[in-house]
Amino acid sequence: MHSVGFIGLGNVGGKLAGSLLRNKCDVMVRDLDHDVAAPFLEAGAKWADSPKAMAEACDIIITCLPSPAACAAVMEADDGVLAGLSAGKIWAEMSTTDAAEVARLGALVEAKGASPVDCPVSGGCHRAATGNIAIFAGCDRPVFERLLPVLTILGRRVLHTGPLGTASVLKVMTNYLATANLITLCEALVTSKMAGMDLNTTYEAIRISSGNSFVHETESQVILNGSRDINFTMDLVLKDIGLFQSIAEQHNVPLEVSPLLIKIFEDGQARFGPREWSPNIIKRLEEACNTEILAAGFPAEMTDDEPEEPGYEVIPKS
Repeated sequence: MHSVGFIGLGNVGGKLAGSLLRNKCDVMVRDLDHDVAAPFLEAGAKWADSPKAMAEACDIIITCLPSPAACAAVMEADDGVLAGLSAGKIWAEMSTTDAAEVARLGALVEAKGASPVDCPVSGGCHRAATGNIAIFAGCDRPVFERLLPVLTILGRRVLHTGPLGTASVLKVMTNYLATANLITLCEALVTSKMAGMDLNTTYEAIRISSGNSFVHETESQVILNGSRDINFTMDLVLKDIGLFQSIAEQHNVPLEVSPLLIKIFEDGQARFGPREWSPNIIKRLEEACNTEILAAGFPAEMTDDEPEEPGYEVIPKS
């Protein structure tokens, strides 16, 4: 198995790095907060003194960071990843990022003789923790095949999306869909409550109907619990749906719903703060209707009840 370096041990990155360690991979880690790395070091990971040192020591370098700007800083600093890359290595960007930016950095990686991959994840932090999350991978096919053994440890379903950048486009598209679903679920739950419906019954009515979705089975539960903790914040929602809107504008697609979602989340961020959990967007309607959307029996956070299983490549229909 290749040696893997992992930069960024946040909500998603830490869980992905944990899957590598749990499966006995040779792992080196780095985060701006050394204390965050302590459990990984105790579990057997090595510490990288700099991104450059990691790139020199590892075959595969993974970045999972909160923004394109953060990734660029880690890659392009004097002691950054690019300074340590050499021929035959792979840089895998697992953040949700801008396709144009990943292409720009990818060209710099290729100039070093290394191979770039954008491979964002989808499915929530609870599935990242168990290795059951979905992964998109944009890169040349031979590079994908080299990276696949690592990707099938990190995730359950792995899709080769095409050339570098395609995974990032599809990822922000899926996050846009999830955001639209969250907003409509908030409206459905508040309207049901105001119409006198029991919220436990409302949850089940949605779950067994054509209105069901992954977002309902996860985010509606933490909304009804009251924790609203889905490990995803309003500023990250705005970043992702903003990236999707930019793609549409670049291709002259006159979207109608997307600008409204951005407006709703801009208002939510202004009211409740950029680091507020994203499901608390429902508070806009709770306050407007002087009500609370709460019900007994729902968890404060999501856990993945599926057993960890070996990952596999998803093959598109032809």
